[in-house]
Amino acid sequence: MENMIKNETRRDFLKVSGSVAGGLALGFYMPGRHNVAVAAEATSSPNAWVKIGQDNTITIMVARSEMGQDVYTSMPILVAEELEVDLSKVKVEFAPPAEVYINALLGGQLTGGSTSVRDAWEKLRKAGASARMMLVTAAANEWNVDASQCKASNGMITGPGGKKVTYGHVAAKAAAVEVPKDVPLKPSSQFKVIGNAKQKRLDTEAKVKGQAQFGIDTRVPGMLYAAVAMAPMIGGKVASFDDSRAKAMPGVKAVVQYSRGVAVVADSYWQAKKAKDLLQIQWDGGPNAGNDSKSIWDGIRTASEQPGAVFREHGNVEAGMGQAAKKVEAAYQLPFLSHSPMEPMNTTADVRADKAIIITPTQFQQLIPHVVGGATGLKPEQVEVHTTFLGGGFGRRVEVDYAIDAAEISKAVGAPVKMVWSREDDMTHDSYRPASLMKLSAGLDASGKPVAIRFHSTSPSISARLFPSIVKDGIDPFAVEGIDNYPYDTPNMKLTYQMHDAGVTPGYWRGVSHNLNAVALECFIDELANAAGKDPIQYRIDMLDMGSTKHQWSGLSAGVPVGARMKRALEEVRAKSGWGKKLPEGHGMGVAVMEGYNTVIAMVAQVSVSADYDVTVEKVTAVVDAGTLIHPDQALAQMQGTINFGQSACMWGEITIKNGGVEQTNFDMYRVARMNEAPKVLDIHFIKSDSTPGGLGEPGTAVIQPAIGNAIFAASGKRCRTLPFSPENIKGSA
Repeated sequence: MENMIKNETRRDFLKVSGSVAGGLALGFYMPGRHNVAVAAEATSSPNAWVKIGQDNTITIMVARSEMGQDVYTSMPILVAEELEVDLSKVKVEFAPPAEVYINALLGGQLTGGSTSVRDAWEKLRKAGASARMMLVTAAANEWNVDASQCKASNGMITGPGGKKVTYGHVAAKAAAVEVPKDVPLKPSSQFKVIGNAKQKRLDTEAKVKGQAQFGIDTRVPGMLYAAVAMAPMIGGKVASFDDSRAKAMPGVKAVVQYSRGVAVVADSYWQAKKAKDLLQIQWDGGPNAGNDSKSIWDGIRTASEQPGAVFREHGNVEAGMGQAAKKVEAAYQLPFLSHSPMEPMNTTADVRADKAIIITPTQFQQLIPHVVGGATGLKPEQVEVHTTFLGGGFGRRVEVDYAIDAAEISKAVGAPVKMVWSREDDMTHDSYRPASLMKLSAGLDASGKPVAIRFHSTSPSISARLFPSIVKDGIDPFAVEGIDNYPYDTPNMKLTYQMHDAGVTPGYWRGVSHNLNAVALECFIDELANAAGKDPIQYRIDMLDMGSTKHQWSGLSAGVPVGARMKRALEEVRAKSGWGKKLPEGHGMGVAVMEGYNTVIAMVAQVSVSADYDVTVEKVTAVVDAGTLIHPDQALAQMQGTINFGQSACMWGEITIKNGGVEQTNFDMYRVARMNEAPKVLDIHFIKSDSTPGGLGEPGTAVIQPAIGNAIFAASGKRCRTLPFSPENIKGSA
């Protein structure tokens, strides 16, 4: 989800202003945006990264949403490294919406696209370094010595003759110090916190003790609870309703119709839910009331006959195909998927005549004041947003529909209301990973190397719905991820995309289109290796484009071409996985490689396939080139999580439509991997690097899927091109 709203320079200038309760606050000025003054008082809108109180309390602001991916620890690590403070002693606060907290890689204050650390890598280190330099200068001025004679360490400044002072003691004076123009950063050889494998997560204890506040935990004085009834058909609305039975239930305070449905408001959630179940609602199914999965796929297949928009092309594909010694064709079909985070959508809203307070687990703080203001008649500056911990997000909470719902309900009843969706509400009113049909064809020369390749994908466009301004000439940049950086040296190529509205709400899903396009591509490359009679890993290595200027890549690491990074990752995963060893009958290994979010991952999955085509993932070996690892233990956890998430998607994940609505309502129908179904062995290796960090929250979801698909073929001889890799789909494949 890079550059979603507006491109910004990745280098932000430092700006410091005022004091916080007698201390120091440090923030940034972003070129291209108005200068946002740093808060002068602790009680005003905080827009600083670092706050230091007179009591030496150090607070680090986190401007990204914590949904398990570790920004609550990894981003403070960046500040603490340069500020020279003990991370275990700092306080962490979630930042409110403010221009100073814009994610420069996305152009808005939102969390997504595996951008949090990549955006913060230089920015937050400069925040820490600049604050340290100003504190040292203030102490030196107080002692009337040169700043070069002073040193900052562990929240203290020491000077000549044993002089010593806390940061808090000089924080107020530091606020008046001129902002340093040159802010040198530590070389990696001096890192103490960055890359420390023993560093613990800062939120673990609170979560273990049940003290961490997720949205669903919110309690405010006078709060009521709302349960909602929404149309079972996508795009449906209320035609009429009878609420007489619901109103008669104990504890019910109100029944209100809002823009998306009907809400029952009561003293407790259980009272509200029980009363909601008694509502008698007549629904207007809307334009998609007759939709079902068969008609949707018929529409996608028909749309796929259109030529589509070209997003990458060179050479002459038709001429190349005409000269080929062998041709290979395949079509891969991937279904709609639900986000289904463990914490369903919820928001607590308190809408008053002149103000609204929104407490919510969101990935897009910046948008909420505008949409809530529009829904309530308030100005954006009258909407106060508090971000909680998120019980999962995966892209679903980039959208703010549920916050609008809660605000409408609160305004209608004139009281603070916590609206909570049930699991069924959440799963049937999601914004779904788009279904996609990808047609691939290649022409191979006599040696088996592709001389021409054609790729044509057809799917709904997420951006056309949410951010239409970024769709240009029929190309949604988020619909071509994972294939626009095609890494193989092929003289003739044509890659096209056909946008198609399938009547199902599409949304950004962890890895976005990497887990569509890269899945199809890496399975197809395996098909080419098989057609050429070549080893799949060596075939990829031999095909890689090793040039640094021939193609535009989505990420380079310290000037090393992506092809070279992929080659190293493939060679290492071959060695570490035991690739080529003899396996029992019904067992097989599959490989896949991808670059995404400036991270290269090569993965080998080892599976067993029973006579009934039940698949067991025995082992996964991954080699990851993600640049500098800020928090190594969490980097490992991220890879483990993405493998499990991607495995669930490709082996069981499928959202189907009947009578205009989603059929799956809970995890009994929308399966995820259980503990006993997770890979028995996860063997994950990180390539040591001092390069700029790459993203880790998403790319693994895309690589594990084709690795499993290719392993199924190696184990069973069945090339399953319709996902999920269920026994039925495998059995019915060629």
